[in-house]
Amino acid sequence: MCKKTSFLVAMALSVSLMAGSLVSIPVKAQDGTSVNVVAGTSKEENAGYSQGIIQTTKYGKIKGYQENDGKTLIWKGIPYAKAPVGELRWKAPVNPDSWAGTLDATKDGNMGIQLSNGKIVGSEDCLNLDIYRPNTNQTNLPVLVYIHGGNNQTGASNEISPKKLAVNANCIVVSINYRLGALGFNSLPALKTGNKNEDSGNYTLLDISKSLDWIKANISSFGGNSENVTASGFSAGGRDVMAMLISPIFKDKFQKAISFSGGMTTADPEDSAKVIAKAIAPLVVADKIKATEGEAYKWLLTDGKDVKAYLYNLSSDRLAKLMGNAGIRMSAFPHLYSDGTVLPKEGFDTKNYNNVPLIMLTGAKEFSLFGRYDKYFAAKDDNTLMTNQEANKELNFALNYGSKLYELFNAEESAERMIKNYNAQIYTGDFKWGLDKNVVGDKMAQLAGPFHGVWIPFLTDETTGFSAMYKDSFNNAGAKDLGAKVTDYITNFLWDGTPNGKIITGCEWKPWNGANSKTTQLILDADKNNAKISMSNERIDYEEILKQMDADTTLSKEVKDKLIKEVLNGRWFSDRLDKHFGNSSLWIK
Repeated sequence: MCKKTSFLVAMALSVSLMAGSLVSIPVKAQDGTSVNVVAGTSKEENAGYSQGIIQTTKYGKIKGYQENDGKTLIWKGIPYAKAPVGELRWKAPVNPDSWAGTLDATKDGNMGIQLSNGKIVGSEDCLNLDIYRPNTNQTNLPVLVYIHGGNNQTGASNEISPKKLAVNANCIVVSINYRLGALGFNSLPALKTGNKNEDSGNYTLLDISKSLDWIKANISSFGGNSENVTASGFSAGGRDVMAMLISPIFKDKFQKAISFSGGMTTADPEDSAKVIAKAIAPLVVADKIKATEGEAYKWLLTDGKDVKAYLYNLSSDRLAKLMGNAGIRMSAFPHLYSDGTVLPKEGFDTKNYNNVPLIMLTGAKEFSLFGRYDKYFAAKDDNTLMTNQEANKELNFALNYGSKLYELFNAEESAERMIKNYNAQIYTGDFKWGLDKNVVGDKMAQLAGPFHGVWIPFLTDETTGFSAMYKDSFNNAGAKDLGAKVTDYITNFLWDGTPNGKIITGCEWKPWNGANSKTTQLILDADKNNAKISMSNERIDYEEILKQMDADTTLSKEVKDKLIKEVLNGRWFSDRLDKHFGNSSLWIK
């Protein structure tokens, strides 16, 4: 059992000016003490920020709005760089232009152009961010930067709604949009400019870096502490955060990091260029530039000015349709190139990490959504998958083994690989909530469990997206208790760089100390009434999982082999699985 830390109720009385009235908002203070904050304090105390929806950045004034019953101030769609269009396509982002008057920041900014549900949405003009903060006059708040998921191909800054998190953690949340797909990652030789950062092809990482520069220069205008920035992201955003830890261009740009379901991934630039060239080749033929896709493929891999001109003249709509449905397979849409400049050639084997305190969180059934909606199972309805004996066994095989390997990939494997060269504390956590059908119901336990993104309702207090399908499960007392404690851990981390502090009641979250340590990671669970949090020394052993798969007789050999070669192959976590079972590489030879 875990040793309980002391509990101190921490409330800061803060005020918002709404229609001339004062509204008290309970928030947590940094040190856990009670703080009285009153509107109208001196300009010295509020240097750069004065409570309200209108604030002044280095580029001009902006007007936001209130939400969350007036407790949260929000500004959306703030440009942090010029639109990366025309000559700025596939270039490093540059500072935005200043504006006259007051910018309307009350509506979502453009998301990166993408293929979503078969339709093109978003815009190439997408370098903008959203800011959320408590409606108080408190300054020097910690800053949580959020990078959305979507395989770096889809998604938007409004993926989560952090309006309650900003109040509950007494912090500023900044969520960013960035370039996606072949506009965000592209290693074709013709795009090289001679600028090493641009020549990396990692334009998305350059965008994220630019957003951090904007935050550094402007966040004090919103009451934020530019020297207390936590970089966080979910899924692809989490993998981007992990890449930022090994990237020289991010040195000293953030002080802490949180990776939600994001492990270690990089891609070879030359191998990646082949995938991109193959994807664009049909467009070249359609435009009558080359007669065959083979000729087009070879042409696209040259560095000619004619290739560059062609690429720059392609519409963003056509580019956004490429390499869709990647399904957590790097071979389908390669990104995060280990180019030797933005990311080291040795990838995560580097000895030069950006050493900041790091939290890595995962779920115990991370593969459930990817397996359930893989084309192998997608045509079957939920009832069939739950009640048809053979279909249920096939699904359980894929979800069970896929989730164990994905769970390992997201936290333990990364921590163990990093620890010898990482000079800061690493904390790993594993959501088990969702496995017990007595708590969440039979359907959620079987088909979803602690799914990819299960953390979102616990931290944001919002059931949106996939979690909305199981809204009732997230609303019982145990889930609410777990959410409060998860928020406390994150609050402490944002303020002080450790998840443990005076406002925590429960389990001390001990740092990762290696595979042979008695305690390795935090287990996050709850029954219907209370959170159940503990430190665990349980380990997932990759080789042991492969042995279990070999010995598994729940399915015929033919069906088992089909699942291994069609559903589990080529995923982020599948390198050793593919070698063990002789799966063919999905990469272009």
